[in-house]
Amino acid sequence: MSEIVVAALYKFVALPDYEALQKPLYDFCKQHSIKGTLLLAQEGINGTIAGSRVDLDALLAYLKADHRFENLEHKESFCDSQPFYRLKIKLKKEIVTLGVEGLDPNTTVGTYVPPQQWNALISDPDVTVIDTRNDYEYQIGSFSGAVNPKTDSFRQLPQFVVDNLDPSKHKKVAMFCTGGIRCEKSTALLKKMGFDEVYHLQGGILKYLEEVPEHESLWQGECFVFDNRVSVRHGLRQGKFELCHGCRFPISEADKASPNYLEGVACPRCYARQTPQQRARFTERQKQLALAKQRGEQHIGDASDISASRVKAGV
Repeated sequence: MSEIVVAALYKFVALPDYEALQKPLYDFCKQHSIKGTLLLAQEGINGTIAGSRVDLDALLAYLKADHRFENLEHKESFCDSQPFYRLKIKLKKEIVTLGVEGLDPNTTVGTYVPPQQWNALISDPDVTVIDTRNDYEYQIGSFSGAVNPKTDSFRQLPQFVVDNLDPSKHKKVAMFCTGGIRCEKSTALLKKMGFDEVYHLQGGILKYLEEVPEHESLWQGECFVFDNRVSVRHGLRQGKFELCHGCRFPISEADKASPNYLEGVACPRCYARQTPQQRARFTERQKQLALAKQRGEQHIGDASDISASRVKAGV
């Protein structure tokens, strides 16, 4: 198979007709063999998709033919095989769910900081650096010295801010996420709450890993991504993490060496929490996956499709 292009994109823009956009967009993607997940809401579009160079360029041209998307930006990475099994075009209340009404990143947002200037900013001892991603993402990699809010979902971040940050004490706050979209909302939230100097890594971790040389980097570990690659490293090379099919969390080689690791069934994180019924179901699923692989087929219940699981299009 020729090289597959993976595109992460988002744009906050008023889409009062977002429901009417769903079917034409789905049909176009199907016709061009595009897979992945795109979210549509009144506030805009968000998602990660993948396809051949020709097909992906056709989709981007299709989107930009709508004047509301004409300056749509996206971030690209590459892999040898299609990282998604399905195509999903979903209608949502928010394109990234924070659960706070009245935030509009088009009018109020933090100051964008290009990757080349990020190191200097977060090296300033007066700057509080916040990783706005979830705990399972933080655990496999983050910036040195970044605060981990230990959230299980983005919805929990506002409470973390209320409990732990004070505009009178935290004069400078820098925030980052995978591709930038969560920081659009989180920095807008902080500005609304009275924080003055709020900064945002432009393009997110993905842009930083793409543009900042590894020998200059302050990034430690790997970056979780929302497709079957699971994680990427500097230069956006595929990482070493895999996905536990029992709990959908990333697992390392050390996790796989644990006696509580059962391939396709459980990992040290979820082994003790599984019921006998769940383990039996996951074991049977893994058996069917192995049989399908032997026959050169794709099993329809393959849980390695991250887009169909707990994690959504969270760039």
